[in-house]
Parts: sequence; structure tokens; C-alpha cells
Amino acid sequence: MSTPTFSVIIPLYNKEAEVAATLRSALEQSLRPLEVIVVDDGSTDRSAEVVVSFRSPLIRLIRQPNAGVSAARNRAIAEARGEYVALLDADDRWRPGFLAEIASMIERWPDCGLYVTAFDIVSDEGLVPGRTPRERGPVDDFFTRSMSCYVAIPSASVIPRTLFAEVGLFPVGMKLGEDQYLWTRIARCRPVCFSPERLVLYSRVASNRSNAVYTPERSRHTLEELYDASASEASNEYVARVALGKALVISAKGGTEEAARTVRFFGWTRLNRRLLRKVRILNALPAAWRPALLDAYNRLAWRLARKGL
Repeated sequence: MSTPTFSVIIPLYNKEAEVAATLRSALEQSLRPLEVIVVDDGSTDRSAEVVVSFRSPLIRLIRQPNAGVSAARNRAIAEARGEYVALLDADDRWRPGFLAEIASMIERWPDCGLYVTAFDIVSDEGLVPGRTPRERGPVDDFFTRSMSCYVAIPSASVIPRTLFAEVGLFPVGMKLGEDQYLWTRIARCRPVCFSPERLVLYSRVASNRSNAVYTPERSRHTLEELYDASASEASNEYVARVALGKALVISAKGGTEEAARTVRFFGWTRLNRRLLRKVRILNALPAAWRPALLDAYNRLAWRLARKGL
């Protein structure tokens, strides 16, 4: 079997301080990518200039008006020439062996729809291992495993380029959950292959987290449309978990009605009752209280997770 070719795709929006390290991590792979496609999604800082300064023949910079991360990724996928599309966000990094490990898994398990490695979280408090599976190879049940740990995040994920014709692209206009939307479509028709090698540095520093005020999504896609009575219970419960987690954030940003709609739609959930109650409680509080309360809860949960509790 010949070595697979990889198109690295990087959606870029106002990451002037981070994108250079991201690009270096892609260019310094022990297995060289075919190309690195950067889509500047209407940045208002000098992000694009940083990309141009690399002068690498592997890098292609595409500029477009701001349309969101899904539109930027989809534009890069449309331009890609590699057999596999490797996702990399503009504030994350790969360790040098990432693409080589993905290629090794492809050689051994060529029929999977998503190839992923473990990752470390870069936070304001230091480096923390992400809670991921420990076994190498196809995941027994992606949806069940994803309820208790991280199986896939964008910057650790690689997808066969031809698969997009079957499952579709990222949902344009969706602001949260766009990656899990695509994982659901993939995992319902193909195995997901995982490596416990920690080859990705995922940024969770405070300066990279969005504090944008709530504005309704303008997307023809929703997480609700993924509910499928003929699909496994585990996959539907995974969708419910993603949607309710998203509703928490939306409620904290002031999207009371949208969060309430999500609660009504996913009221059937059996495995996410605690999360459902959490959204209901937060949504019933005055909107001005919600951001601080959710932030305090998340900080506590993060500290407990770091201690393994």
C-alpha cells in the first residue's frame, strides 16, 4: 500500500499571535503533507500576513469574507487534492509524528471514516492530558465512548476526502457543535479509528475562548435533524448530549428561547437527565446572572477534572 497523501486544512480568523506556531507544526511533520491550505475567514488583524511570511511552497492562502468556521473548512475541502483531509485549527499544534501515526492506522485499518489521536490540553494552568480512550484501533462504539471521554476533536481528526460526498460537509452557519454534527454522520456509517498517542496540543487558554454575545444561528442545519428513530439509542443520546451542552452556552449568552426549544426537543433523553435539568435551571435564572454562574461551574469542573475527580 502506498503512503497516503494529506491535505492539511486550517480555518483562520484573528489568530495573528498563534497561527505561526500552528503552521510550523504542520510543516515540521516527519511525514510531509501534500499541502497546507489556509482559509482566512475575513480576519481583521494581521493573521493573513503571518501566513504569507512563511513563503513555503506547501502553503496555499485563500481569502474570503467572514462566513464562519464551517464555511472556511468547506472551502478548503473543496480545494484539497490529498487523499485525506487533516483538520487543524489555527491556535492548535501537532507534534512531529501526528501524520505518520495517522498513516500507520490507515495502512492497518483502511476502511475507517475518521482517524483520530489523543491530545494534550494547553490551558492557562499548564499542560493537561485530554481524557481519551486507551486502546489503539477502531473504537467499539464511538457514541457510547464519547459520552464519557473525548474520542474526537477537530485538530486531532483526519477524514478520507471521498467520504464527504457520502456524508456531506460541515454545517455552514452553525456556531457550536459543527464538528460533532459531522462526527455523527460519519460514525453512523463508518468505524472511527483511534490512537492513544498524544500527538496534538489543543489550546484552551482563556484568550482563545469566545466571549461573543449571543446572535441566533443562520444555518439550514440543526442538531435536532440528526435525531433518527432508526439509529442506535447511543447515537441519539450522543446528539442529545451535544445539543444540551450547546444549549447551556447559548442560555448563558442570552439565547433563552433557543435553549428552551432544545430542552423541549430533547426532553426524551434517558442518559442526559442531569444535563437537561442544568439547562432548565440556568435558563430560568435572570439572563444577567447566567454567564458568571456557568463560568464558575466550568472552572470548578475543570479543576476537578485535572485532579482526576
